Amino acid sequence: MVATSPTGEHRQGGEPRWLNDEEEAAWRGLLLVHAHVTALLTRQLAPTGLSLHDYGVLVLLSDSSDGSCRPFELGSTLGIEKTRLSHQLRRLEERGLVSRRRCPTDQRGWLIAITDAGRQMLESAAPGHVEAVRDVFVDRLDEHQLRTMAEVAAAVLSGRDAEAACDEDDGSCP
Repeated sequence: MVATSPTGEHRQGGEPRWLNDEEEAAWRGLLLVHAHVTALLTRQLAPTGLSLHDYGVLVLLSDSSDGSCRPFELGSTLGIEKTRLSHQLRRLEERGLVSRRRCPTDQRGWLIAITDAGRQMLESAAPGHVEAVRDVFVDRLDEHQLRTMAEVAAAVLSGRDAEAACDEDDGSCP
């Protein structure tokens, strides 16, 4: 029997590679940290009228050189699947925070751009959000832990492009 990993890799034998105690503690810790931080940041942003995903979209757009991105780039970077992203972008567009325009290099494609109202909303929400990020995450770690966290994030995310390519093709992965 051949087992397939989420990245499409095949390995012989169907037996799972169970986590040892240290691996399980790290994995469960990550899940709990993610849930805790997400809940706190979601509550902090609620009075601004932005969800955590809304904030993420506006940040990515504001960070781009011309204030725009292709939808697939937003979805890939934020880890949002196509249908959910489409609904989110529609809601942001209805609120006047983003606009949609044809891509000049691919007339079949679209660009999502942050509007002036979107920039104002982001600028209004950013100070409280960054303070909450400091309170719940940054200030709880020392310099070594922050550096290690950045390295861990980079290592885990290093395979993201290959995984995204697998999701978009017919299921066969490189």
